[in-house]
Amino acid sequence: MSTGGAGEPSRTGRPRDETIDAAVLTAALDALAADGYGGLSLVAVARAAGTSKPALYRRWPTKQRLVLAALEHQVQAVEPPDTSCTMCDLAECLGLFVTAFEAMPPGVLAPLLADGQDGEDLREEFMTRLFDPPRDAVRLTLARARDRGDLRLDVDLGLTVDLLASFVCYRAMFGHAPTTPREIEAAVETILQGIAADYPALLARAQGEPVEVGPHELHAAHAPTR
Repeated sequence: MSTGGAGEPSRTGRPRDETIDAAVLTAALDALAADGYGGLSLVAVARAAGTSKPALYRRWPTKQRLVLAALEHQVQAVEPPDTSCTMCDLAECLGLFVTAFEAMPPGVLAPLLADGQDGEDLREEFMTRLFDPPRDAVRLTLARARDRGDLRLDVDLGLTVDLLASFVCYRAMFGHAPTTPREIEAAVETILQGIAADYPALLARAQGEPVEVGPHELHAAHAPTR
């Protein structure tokens, strides 16, 4: 994933020192964990990274953009599984979503998102760099399931992604309830009971039981795109 300062104009001259980038991002994550979003000091981050405040500002002109880059640096790329078991793949994919958010220091997402409301560019960058990768992974998993005939042909993929993602984001931001593997399975089961073409067949497949090919699978090739 990119760790550079998005939105910066391109520059000519000496190549950018990536060791400084890595040191600053690591120092920013340490500061977020220790002092929280409100207590983050760019001067302290620069000092901890062994660089200067001007060097930091050349890369990330604002606190918000530095925090975005640090969080993106912390969150690993999300690769959706593809085992042909819809319940298994969705549960694992949602688990990756949870892991991505748990990798971020607590108490950072909400104030960063609030700051993003003041600028469309910052909000767009927030969505693109932190939210879209795991959302896209969930959407791809759902699309594969629909094309196999496991989901109803009229399922709204965008809405379903939002329903699943909101479970993760809501609990990550407010911390009022856990997102354990069992909770993830329960969320997936609840959603699939509403959108599956044949929920008992999906459940049997996830449990390793033989499943007969149902009529819905014969129509998978005609699944609409959304």
